[in-house]
Amino acid sequence: MLHAHMTYGRGGDLDGVHQPFQPNPNVPLLTNGQMVDDIPPEQHALVPSFVGGGGKRIHPLPYADSNLPVQPRSMDPSKDIGSYGYGSVAWKERMESWKQKQERLHQARNDGGKDWNGDGDDADLPLMDEARQPLSRKVPIPSSLINPYRMIIVIRLVIVCLFFHYRVMHPVHDAFVLWLISVICEIWFAMSWILDQFPKWFPIERETYLDRLTLRFDKEGQPSQLAPVDFFVSTVDPAKEPPLVTANTILSILAVDYPVDKLSCYVSDDGAAMLTFEGLSETSEFAKKWVPFCKKYSIEPRAPEWYFQQKIDYLKDKVVPNFVRDRRAMKREYEEFKIRINALVAKAQKVPEEGWTMQDGTPWPGNNVFLGQSGGLDVEGNELPRLVYVSREKRPGYNHHKKAGAMNALVRVSAVLTNAPYMLNLDCDHYVNNSKAVKEAMCFMMDPLVGKKVCYVQFPQRFDSIDRHDRYANKNVVFFDINMKGLDGIQGPIYVGTGCVFRRQALYGYDAPKTKKPPSRTCNCWPKWCVCCFCFGNRKNKKKVTKPKTEKKKRLFFKKEENQSPAYALSEIDEAAAGAETQKAGIVNQQKLEKKFGQSAVFVASTLLENGGTLRCDSPASLLKEAIHVIGCGYEDKTDWGKEIGWIYGSVTEDILTGFKMHCHGWRSIYCIPKRPAFKGSAPLNLSDRLNQVLRWALGSIEIFFSNHCPLWYGYGGGLKFLERFSYINSIVYPWTSIPLLAYCTLPAICLLTGKFITPELSNLASIWYMSLFICIFATGILEMRWARVAVDDWWRNEQFWVIGGVSAHLFAVFQGLLKVIAGVDTSFTVTTKAGDDEEFSELYTFKWTTLLIPPTTLLLLNFIGVVAGISNAINNGYESWGPLFGKLFFAFWVIVHLYPFLKGLLGRQNRTPTIVIVWSILLASIISLLWVRVNPFLAKTDGPLLEECGLDCT
Repeated sequence: MLHAHMTYGRGGDLDGVHQPFQPNPNVPLLTNGQMVDDIPPEQHALVPSFVGGGGKRIHPLPYADSNLPVQPRSMDPSKDIGSYGYGSVAWKERMESWKQKQERLHQARNDGGKDWNGDGDDADLPLMDEARQPLSRKVPIPSSLINPYRMIIVIRLVIVCLFFHYRVMHPVHDAFVLWLISVICEIWFAMSWILDQFPKWFPIERETYLDRLTLRFDKEGQPSQLAPVDFFVSTVDPAKEPPLVTANTILSILAVDYPVDKLSCYVSDDGAAMLTFEGLSETSEFAKKWVPFCKKYSIEPRAPEWYFQQKIDYLKDKVVPNFVRDRRAMKREYEEFKIRINALVAKAQKVPEEGWTMQDGTPWPGNNVFLGQSGGLDVEGNELPRLVYVSREKRPGYNHHKKAGAMNALVRVSAVLTNAPYMLNLDCDHYVNNSKAVKEAMCFMMDPLVGKKVCYVQFPQRFDSIDRHDRYANKNVVFFDINMKGLDGIQGPIYVGTGCVFRRQALYGYDAPKTKKPPSRTCNCWPKWCVCCFCFGNRKNKKKVTKPKTEKKKRLFFKKEENQSPAYALSEIDEAAAGAETQKAGIVNQQKLEKKFGQSAVFVASTLLENGGTLRCDSPASLLKEAIHVIGCGYEDKTDWGKEIGWIYGSVTEDILTGFKMHCHGWRSIYCIPKRPAFKGSAPLNLSDRLNQVLRWALGSIEIFFSNHCPLWYGYGGGLKFLERFSYINSIVYPWTSIPLLAYCTLPAICLLTGKFITPELSNLASIWYMSLFICIFATGILEMRWARVAVDDWWRNEQFWVIGGVSAHLFAVFQGLLKVIAGVDTSFTVTTKAGDDEEFSELYTFKWTTLLIPPTTLLLLNFIGVVAGISNAINNGYESWGPLFGKLFFAFWVIVHLYPFLKGLLGRQNRTPTIVIVWSILLASIISLLWVRVNPFLAKTDGPLLEECGLDCT
């Protein structure tokens, strides 16, 4: 460093011999801001080594006689530090200037912008200290992968326009209705493709630095400065969500690699089942043994059911001699724990006549809050995280808003009891697979540069117990590994309902902090970018124009009578609470806050604490009383809960609405994909359960489509980016694709049965457009799989189930949504059955009849009949009819191949008799049809009287 800035010792090459420097052992040497006694002289910061011509060392000072030995003076910290730069005023100013440049440059890089100062990194200054470096970074997709992908998208868009020009200008007059239907369907498919494709234009990946997070906030031997986190787990029906599954989720949470005093777990039992409460009590007792075992041997995953089921070498990387013995003992303890849980389930099958009673003899209250032992200790005497059971009040005549209402109740309870600034929500069947998942999220949330505008960090959903071929596309790899990465490069991924870390202030309806715009380089002279202003900046004093209050920019929303924008912004409020932090007088009115958040002074005060924390003036008993008050069924009346605050009401897919509202307030989200999956859950194996799950998601999208929060007209003028809006529009429009998809899948059978087709005879130019379109479709998929590293099997299963779900669940969702809007017929919410510890894949081939199976079954039969009829007519009419037949057969086989997984699920594997019967029936029908078309011409040419004499009817 000093070699580049020293103003002495820069004479010509000297032919002297450099004597090694022997420092004074009593004077410490200065390096990197620390006094070190044992550093080698060659690395001393104030003893530069100069090399002359020919590789000879020269003196640091220009002595007249180079043959004289050099006796450099030892460093005196009281004199030299101020003289040579360290500690001087000039040095401090340069360091502060450099730090500001680093922060601006890092912020510009994270926002995808430029270095507005144009100076970049200063190579003359040392690199940033490890504890000051960013906690994460963007990893852009290599240009060799992403640029061809973008080029083929543009080419495909041009070819689609040319294709539709040909289709519209060349109608089929003898099959005009079929042609018109096909063109309308194809235009809709093209619009859906645009909505889905362009949000994937800027895909990125991210990388976290857990070592830097530890160095900055969690140094060993010092109190941890990591932010507190509240976990939310929701359950409703222990019959469909087995208590053992919920217990594994809770055990994995209690054993995460995070300071125990910063962690709390809240369990919402929306069914008020005593079975869930007793199972939770047993879980808390077993956690006293399980948590220390996990942390002592650093095992993964920390859900006992999945840990003991792993088919791997569990001795790998284990060096502690007692591990095998402790593991065997813990497995025995867990098996005994499972027996106790099974006994509770068996006991709950029969409800006593006098009702359920607790261990102390008191009746089971159902709706209440129960605190675990605060500061409970495990078997080794270490503190355990707090575990809280919550069952909110429910009464007839109130709309409790299902899962969204339960999550909002957890938000209020946790704010009163612990008030952590961050919250992580999980479904009861999603366990923590990576014990460092919370720290992964904190690398984004606690980053001083990028974390201030982050409302949530979304992790991808990964699943266990899925068949090897993933027949029904449960992994949803295309969405989680392609679409979500694309959204992360715009404004962030959408919220998918589980595995998400929230900023509490973002859920309270605050606007995101405003970022200062970079200084403008433009001026009023001509040309607009003049050389002088570009190099030296515009030094003209601009007059400030003050706009009247009536001309202030307001957000334009669809319904202006609704209070859709927050009543106050985060930047307008100081962190304030009585006895906790200084209150900024005159800005926030107490009555206004209570009208917005509800009639709870404790909760309202907690909302003003940006960094979390509880009120010290309240006793635990009063806090518990207040917690019971905020989960009352009438607490949300005449407030902004579910409208502007918390999880948003109005749809069974409350996750899409909640994330959409936060993005409209200017927040951005982050997509985090650790090397080891953060969370894993169970997926429905059975075809009927899978279709019912997809039906619920599609119905939620239809409800959003007809609501005031529809992305087509809501939130303009806010902070939602244009391409991000595209993705939200696509998320609510996709169920409507079921109508043109059903019509398009029916066309092949109609064409085969009637002998007509949707396109005229193709010319050479038309053949080029068709071939080019098919090539672009395949090229887009291949390039997409390349940059996202998605397997071909996963991509193909996703394509198949898109058709299966589109002609069944999505279609029913459209009709149910229309019935709800037009006739007011509400639909019941069905909880997806969670997998227990049954035999692996036992439900994969189980047949469960549901009305959702009718449309795809009908399509299969129609296309099979059409194929047989088409081949029969071609054989009957001769060689000339085979040419037009190939296009129709290709069209029909496209439908059959996409519905093939549905056919396998319909027929099953365990009972092979239906499969054999149907296959042989199809073959027999084909043979009879072929024989008939062969015999029919012979009968037509036979002499009529001869047939009549034989007793045969001529007709």
